[in-house]
Amino acid sequence: MPTTVRLNTELLERARLEAARRGITLTALIEQSLLAIMRKPAQRAPLPQRVTLPVCRVGGGTRPGVDIADSAATLDRMEGRI
Repeated sequence: MPTTVRLNTELLERARLEAARRGITLTALIEQSLLAIMRKPAQRAPLPQRVTLPVCRVGGGTRPGVDIADSAATLDRMEGRI
């Protein structure tokens, strides 16, 4: 089935040269390459390691006027704009 595939110019030229070196068409090279990749099981990215966050046990809470539900105001306060 005819399909349009957009490739980087340098990659396309390398693929054409590789197809010629192998004595096959560019289409055959693309088909063989896709089949080779799809035969391999997909590799999943490793899960990030769990991190234990420190817990502050000092009482007192937030400063007066700080609403931690308002992230923009909290950031302004942290950066000294308020």
